[in-house]
Amino acid sequence: MSDMRTPGTVLLAAPRGYCAGVDRAVETVKQALTLYGAPIYVRKEIVHNKYVVEQLRDQGAIFVEELEEVPDGATVVFSAHGVAPSVHTEASERRLKAIDATCPLVSKVHSEARRFANEGYNILLIGHQGHEEVIGTMGEAPASITLVDGPAGADAVQVNPEGKTVWLSQTTLSVDETVRTVDRLRDRLPHLISPPSDDICYATQNRQTAVKQIAPDCDVLIVVGSGNSSNSVRLLEVGLQAGARTGYRIDTAEELQPDWFEGAGIVGLTSGASVPEELVIGVLHWLKQHGFGKVEEVTGAQESLVFSLPPELRRDLRSSREQ
Repeated sequence: MSDMRTPGTVLLAAPRGYCAGVDRAVETVKQALTLYGAPIYVRKEIVHNKYVVEQLRDQGAIFVEELEEVPDGATVVFSAHGVAPSVHTEASERRLKAIDATCPLVSKVHSEARRFANEGYNILLIGHQGHEEVIGTMGEAPASITLVDGPAGADAVQVNPEGKTVWLSQTTLSVDETVRTVDRLRDRLPHLISPPSDDICYATQNRQTAVKQIAPDCDVLIVVGSGNSSNSVRLLEVGLQAGARTGYRIDTAEELQPDWFEGAGIVGLTSGASVPEELVIGVLHWLKQHGFGKVEEVTGAQESLVFSLPPELRRDLRSSREQ
């Protein structure tokens, strides 16, 4: 524990919470509900956060797993994690009004996958099996893409050592683990090509950097975020690896347990990129009631990126204002 910090202090990591892609996706559903009226269908969870999904459900969003659950001609929003081209084709064939809320940084990876596949590369996609973003990206060029799930996957992957090979990654991975995975791949494939720019998104990297700054001083690290949120789960892993004595991931303050903090002097707090700030405020209130009333915000980076709403929605919003 730092000598400069008194017991009962909360180190609040910044940046935390909503990234530009999540903010855009959630706002897309809200604006669609206002413009078109309920119900609006959403394929998969718009973002991986239980609280956000429940809020939007209360406002009239209907979350479905697949398009077959959406009535013909209805309005459907695709989640921030992206979809395979086959989903766009199905929506068109069903005459669904599709609004694509895919994060632009995920769309960039999709574009890279298409380009490298067209140029004859074998693509090694570093990511987690079954994650929606991975499914969408692999759908861009299934014959050319092989999934590599972490450093262990790098040792097992089968690839032609003589062919042109490039690696891409899911946007929400641990930066350090991805570096280890690429290093292991490069041991086997010295001519492995890297993508033209980093695929792990700025928000994931910034939140991991911020948690690394506070972790060595933390007796307990709390990460607010849902269990299916890759970037939230990675935040806790990164914090523990960076020196936090213990840590927990929670959805809301209601999950906090007083015995977690017995003997603790300094508590660290951060939140994943799909977490609204009100959930962090709820945790701060709980901590204050349990003896952690001093809050010190520790800033690792400044963020100012904003993404515009999907073009389909912007067009209809413009038309509605002109009427």
